[in-house]
Amino acid sequence: MTKPSWFNFETVIQSLRDFIKSYPVQEGKRVYLVLDNAPWHKKAVRLVQTEAHEEYQDIREKLTLLFLPPYSPDLNPIEQCWRVTRREMTHNTYYTNKAELEKSLDEYYAQYREPNGKFSSLCSFKHKN
Repeated sequence: MTKPSWFNFETVIQSLRDFIKSYPVQEGKRVYLVLDNAPWHKKAVRLVQTEAHEEYQDIREKLTLLFLPPYSPDLNPIEQCWRVTRREMTHNTYYTNKAELEKSLDEYYAQYREPNGKFSSLCSFKHKN
């Protein structure tokens, strides 16, 4: 997987292709991927699904892209992961430069590359009746 230095619709498109390559989708199956409403996600969805550009057919065949409702961070699991990361890694911590921060976060997340209870529990959603 690549680590973009900036987010835009092109990096989203590349991430979608990297995802499909890393996690092949069985024939006849689809993956439903839920995105937040970041502008770069919206443009990628517009190009891939709404306008259905031919160059993105490979993505359309495997993925259905959906959006979270606007202004709903409580439904976005990554927000819970950021909260824990801030508490455990970055709160009241001074990093002299961006590279030092990235190195620290890369080392932190390396321990969670395999499925684990900590982030699995943060990324699950229990519906209340």
